[in-house]
Amino acid sequence: MKFGKNICILNVGGTKYAFTREVIKDFPLRRVSRLHSCSSEKEVLEVCDDYDRERNEFFFDRHSEAFVFIMLYVRSGKLRFVPQMCELSFYNEMIYWGLESSHLEFCCQRRLEDRMSDTYTYFSEEDIKAEVDSRGEEDQVTRFGSERGNARWLERMRRTFEEPASSVAAQILASVSVVFVIMSMVILCASTLPDWDTAKNNTVEEHRIIEAVCIGWFTAECIVRFIVSRDKCEFVRRPLNIIDLLAITPYYVSVAVTALTGENPQLQRAGVTLRVLRMMRIFWLIKLARHFLGLQTLGLTLRRCYREMVMLLVFVCVAMAIFSALAQLLEHGLDLETSNEDYASIPAACWWVIISMTTVGYGDMYPITIPGRVLGGVCVVSGIVLLALPITFIYHSFVQCYHELKFRSARCVRSLSSEFLN
Repeated sequence: MKFGKNICILNVGGTKYAFTREVIKDFPLRRVSRLHSCSSEKEVLEVCDDYDRERNEFFFDRHSEAFVFIMLYVRSGKLRFVPQMCELSFYNEMIYWGLESSHLEFCCQRRLEDRMSDTYTYFSEEDIKAEVDSRGEEDQVTRFGSERGNARWLERMRRTFEEPASSVAAQILASVSVVFVIMSMVILCASTLPDWDTAKNNTVEEHRIIEAVCIGWFTAECIVRFIVSRDKCEFVRRPLNIIDLLAITPYYVSVAVTALTGENPQLQRAGVTLRVLRMMRIFWLIKLARHFLGLQTLGLTLRRCYREMVMLLVFVCVAMAIFSALAQLLEHGLDLETSNEDYASIPAACWWVIISMTTVGYGDMYPITIPGRVLGGVCVVSGIVLLALPITFIYHSFVQCYHELKFRSARCVRSLSSEFLN
């Protein structure tokens, strides 16, 4: 720094901090340390929002309370979130000053990861840095105006296809997509009726046209969403997009196979494969998760509660192994003369344990000995207790996810109302 006084004053949101040039040079925050290398006032304004040469005061229009906690990290080496402040807002302040998520304490890192997962904000630190630094690049808007215009257009197209509640056009597009999904499902269900073959012979062309139009719409929608997506690799890895691909592919495979083989009766095995592929179109129903709050809540709850789901699965597997071994021993292994053949093996007894623990009880197999019936009662009670323990956590997570998505949907409706009025 070749100008100003020896004492530098940082004014962050109205709170002032005084440092010497030597301290500024080796300051742990990258944005502050960059001031030492500035040789002109123009370079200083690229780092801060304003500068007073007379008092050698640097102004930063940032959150003052967040900077207090960041300064505590500079002094003590421990960085934690500000109470009553959004984790993402504080993380934005961290990136601005040159810190990363790894500087946070472990408990706060977990909170940040959960918050990002809750709000679907999977962004990189480089993206945030670019957004933060863009505040000092407003003078270059005219130079990159056309590029930003294209990016804005692509972002609008992406939101239209990916977020049904983002605009009126997105809602219309989502409604059309739902209509095509329902039409496709109706045709798929009707094709399994006994009288379908007779009706199909009479209206074969109409059925083929409707099916082709539905698949054509789904294909065009998937291609456009792929083109306007931000990250093509991430788009391919998303579960809903994989389901879309699995639902579209069977139609083109069946058309290609039919065109190549015709009605050859020797290809019965290929016909079975095509019927299986055709039935995979039932996955189109999962597309409705983009348009209905209930399905979105279910998917978000399962994603958040995967630890509880794994724990529930472990509980059931352990109990199934124990009770099936005891049931096989009591019903078949002790008395070979009056043995129950339904429990001839442990795998066979596992089925009885599952339907007993879940209190379904089909009645297809049941114990006949007194010890076996006592074991059945213990199995039922144990199943009720084991299933109830993790379900409590899943229920609370479901309620939380529902309220979050409902609040987000209400906010989108308000924005749509203002857009319609404008």
